[in-house]
Amino acid sequence: MITKEIREKLKEIAGVGNLLEKPEELACYSYDAYLEESMPDLVIFPVHSDEISKIMTICSDHKISVTARGAGTSVCGASIPAKHGLVLCFSKMNKILEINTNDRYIVVQPGVINIDIQRALEPFGFFYPPDPGSMNVSTIGGNVAQNAGGPRCLKYGVTSDFVLGMEVILASGKIVNFGSKNVKDVTGYRLSGLFCGSEGTLGMVTKIILRVVPLPETVKTLLVTFDDLDNTAKSVSDIIGAGILPAALELLDKFTINAIEDSANLDLPRDAEGTLLIEIDGVREACETEMKKIIEKVKDNKAVSIQEAKSEQEREKLWSARRSAFGVFAKLAPDMLSEDITVPASKIPQMVKKISTITQKYGLKVGILAHAGDGNMHPMIPADKSNTEEWKKVEKAFKEIMEEAVRLGGTLSGEHGIGLAKTEFLPLVMNKDSIEFMSVIKKAVDPNGILNPGKFV
Repeated sequence: MITKEIREKLKEIAGVGNLLEKPEELACYSYDAYLEESMPDLVIFPVHSDEISKIMTICSDHKISVTARGAGTSVCGASIPAKHGLVLCFSKMNKILEINTNDRYIVVQPGVINIDIQRALEPFGFFYPPDPGSMNVSTIGGNVAQNAGGPRCLKYGVTSDFVLGMEVILASGKIVNFGSKNVKDVTGYRLSGLFCGSEGTLGMVTKIILRVVPLPETVKTLLVTFDDLDNTAKSVSDIIGAGILPAALELLDKFTINAIEDSANLDLPRDAEGTLLIEIDGVREACETEMKKIIEKVKDNKAVSIQEAKSEQEREKLWSARRSAFGVFAKLAPDMLSEDITVPASKIPQMVKKISTITQKYGLKVGILAHAGDGNMHPMIPADKSNTEEWKKVEKAFKEIMEEAVRLGGTLSGEHGIGLAKTEFLPLVMNKDSIEFMSVIKKAVDPNGILNPGKFV
């Protein structure tokens, strides 16, 4: 409980304009892009690490729950203050502290928006590869917390593959540093990797050192359409199976394409049963060779049309369509549930069929969207949670979808995380000892359980 005395101490630390306590203000921090809500008791906007250290010391002494928040784009409920308490919103810690392309790193605060990192690096001829669908609004701190991925992660990897080091404030208030600015560093445990995907349950990440890479010489983008969704999915497994590694390989079904087109009118192929958005990058000659191989594979699977983006504007138009999908589906019904299951690339055709079969059985509409090259699938079901009968069908469908993914050798989440959404399903992929081992780590660094309680540990 946050007493009046504690509240005054926190106000003194936070400073004028950096603390919210009115109900109408707190309500704005009671939810994220998931479906649940829980009101915090206070919201603080920290501006430096020492301040957070003092806040955490007080919260640790008085066993006050603390939930970190970036832009609130989590679709698994990771940033919802499930046990109330204090929300630390990092939106004011939004500075790029250092850019060093000679040594290929950038140092940022957690509140920096992903796209702002890209814009800052572009004049130097560099970029930061992880590109979640929410990259225009999501913060790098949130990306680290969820170990975010995105379309480009097929070729380049996820967030943890680019984190060289970080500064973390522990539950006790102690400030620790992991890793360094060196590309190679095996000094002790690689603890920064432990914090990637920890969803704020182990500490507050307050500074991040990210590896960056040169922009590719050439980028080529294809939009390929099919009159059969099975052929669309089979093309994916054939491309990957042939040893081709596109920068991105995205699958969209007919329902998804038409929902986007209804919303944005981007001249997308409404009649296609399945569509692939394929991008390759690298040295020009190598891209030409890869492009020929990809075209062969999609033709073998009866592609109806193959369209190459002729300009950067055309390329951006295609990607804006792809990135708008989640927002578009959120407008189709009062609520929307999006899954994040991942299967081996060779199992994509089977998983696509199974998603369709399961949702049809329950009479539900579904849009199938996937980072298909790495098997990460996002079936999206628009529905109305207040309709108890309909929502029970949605929950049953997603339970079966997760069970099928696991049966095919897959897992529960490729990039969205566990949060509130999937905790009950952990036993599908982890045995009791594995789950208990995570709890041992959690208890070692957060003995009072104040960091983002109510989540997957």
